[in-house]
Amino acid sequence: MTATTADFIEVYPDALDADTCRAIVARFDASGQDQPGRVGGGHYPELKHSRDISISGQADWRDVEQRLNLAVLAGLQQYLRTYPFSLIAPLMLQQPDADGTLRRLRYDDVANMDEAALMKLVMKVFVPGKINLQRYAAGEGGYPYWHCELFPKAADAETLHRHVLWTIYLNDGFGAGETEFFHQQRKIVPRTGSLLIAPTAFTHTHRGNRPLHGDKYIATSWVLFQRAERLYGNG
Repeated sequence: MTATTADFIEVYPDALDADTCRAIVARFDASGQDQPGRVGGGHYPELKHSRDISISGQADWRDVEQRLNLAVLAGLQQYLRTYPFSLIAPLMLQQPDADGTLRRLRYDDVANMDEAALMKLVMKVFVPGKINLQRYAAGEGGYPYWHCELFPKAADAETLHRHVLWTIYLNDGFGAGETEFFHQQRKIVPRTGSLLIAPTAFTHTHRGNRPLHGDKYIATSWVLFQRAERLYGNG
């Protein structure tokens, strides 16, 4: 992908196998745990009409949380190799040369880094966000409000640490229901098991279009930067 065509929206097919996706959907429907979907400012069904389950930290969803995070981690490593500045531009990262001398990490270092080294760097720099499972009912559900994922809110600034968003589509075949990006004029058509990764800022303002002929199920969250005290210490 060249600099003139890059839109920083990537879709990774089959990030999660279809059987696992079907099992998550069935557990969602059987759980009775779903609640009205919320946006950053609260419950506004005219902006977002969904039923959600926040699974992070819940013992009975731990296996699903881990499976989703592993799928996202694999996709994130591909994303960072495609867009290495998404990792190194915000941070002045260093690594030792062969003689042990520290030098700044370059973009080509990321592309040539082995899997173990890149994984170690990812775990140092990033932290997974809280995962929501969401169901959008046919003909009425959706998130039609144009929005981005980066905004000021709580004192811990968690929402300002969001670096990329992700969505795994758990089903398809319902017609429409795309994730639509405004500035890029691009619609991502849901495919079972595919993983969408894109930046969180206003440049990637987006909405979730209404499914027409069946309910739409997704898992969604963000990859966040670690807090500054974890990255740099307290000094």
